Amino acid sequence: MSAKQQSTTITLPRGTLDLTYQTNEATAQNDSDKKDSYQLEDLLGFAQRINPKRAFLFVSKVLGRHIPVAPHTMRHAFTDLANLVPSDLPEPILVIGMAETAVGLSAGVHQALQTRYPNALLLNSTRHAQLDDRSTDTLLTTFNEDHSHASQHLIYQSTDTHTQEQLLASKTLIMVDDEASTGNTCVNVVTALRNAGLKQLEQVHLTTLVDWSLDQKSTDTTLEGALPERMAARLAGVDFHRHHLLSGAWQWTDAPNPEPITMPAVDTTEAGSQALGDTGNWGRFPTLNSTDGFAEYLLRFQTIFTKFSHQERFDAAQLPKSVLILGSNEFVWLPFLLAEWLETHAQQQNCATTPMVKFSALTRSPIALGGAITTMLSFSDNYGLGMTNFAYNVEPNEWDLIVLCVETAADSVDDMWKRLNNVLVVGPSM
Repeated sequence: MSAKQQSTTITLPRGTLDLTYQTNEATAQNDSDKKDSYQLEDLLGFAQRINPKRAFLFVSKVLGRHIPVAPHTMRHAFTDLANLVPSDLPEPILVIGMAETAVGLSAGVHQALQTRYPNALLLNSTRHAQLDDRSTDTLLTTFNEDHSHASQHLIYQSTDTHTQEQLLASKTLIMVDDEASTGNTCVNVVTALRNAGLKQLEQVHLTTLVDWSLDQKSTDTTLEGALPERMAARLAGVDFHRHHLLSGAWQWTDAPNPEPITMPAVDTTEAGSQALGDTGNWGRFPTLNSTDGFAEYLLRFQTIFTKFSHQERFDAAQLPKSVLILGSNEFVWLPFLLAEWLETHAQQQNCATTPMVKFSALTRSPIALGGAITTMLSFSDNYGLGMTNFAYNVEPNEWDLIVLCVETAADSVDDMWKRLNNVLVVGPSM
């Protein structure tokens, strides 16, 4: 893997972010699929968090979370990242993704890995307590993401005996996240899983779009600016490996006398008053098949769109010129598959103009305007938690059609969305 060292400084209202980084050549399982290296500007923008724990945010340009992205761009990043994972890993393999930002990324990496590891399990952390029959006594463990706006995560086990046995027998853990900035979350996850019964882990593979935690040496946290111990030493008893499209190190310097900030109350793992509909199992519980539930959700969209557009039957050729698919919080994988399906079918139509399809998502993450965040919509969450949610870089009047995908009832969304005549809300069958 070739690398070229570079540096840059990002200036934000609350301080400056100094970066040193290297762009890595994305590898593939065969040379004909090899991609050019990803540059910093291909992968990231920068913004300011509304969070006293950390003032800056790496804003992904390939994740489809805070910036609308074409589905094929997201898929390429998922696959390129998965292709960095070796082909000789000890099995069983567990792929685990971090809520809420990386649950779609983890599913995409898992799906790509299954061409080589068809029996790999997918499991995502969640901040939404599960209150259906499957979740009775099925909480496996919890862990904290120390710098996050919502620090506590829940991880559920399986009620299926065979799946649960495979989960506990995992020898390789592939932890998928959008970025690593200190490595603390990875250590917390591995520690929690080992304490919860995954005693046979031999290897841990931290698999991120961008890894900023490579230069960690010092363990003396009393020193100003000291960094944690190297990751391999912090994960005793397992072989530790990293895979990423770009890597480097960061240093933050506060601006003189920054204004105090107040973070919205978004740190909860409670179940909301709105029931979760049946959308299959895309990773909140251990699964081999992350596309479980997609066929039903696609049919649900087609039925609703047909009525919305006054068609007799669904016809992709009738899609308008610009379509934005919005997932909601952790419910992003099936909506992404919908966006990808629409993008593919739109390209197959004999139309004078191929519709533009992009994907993004609602989030509970509070981010200040500026930098990579040009616009912000704020509204009440659709889970009935009474918290503020946000949509970034989404101007509703710039899209012919916005498809808002939720895992709660369609009428659970804020009235702001209901008042827009170009928004189609697709909920599950309840």
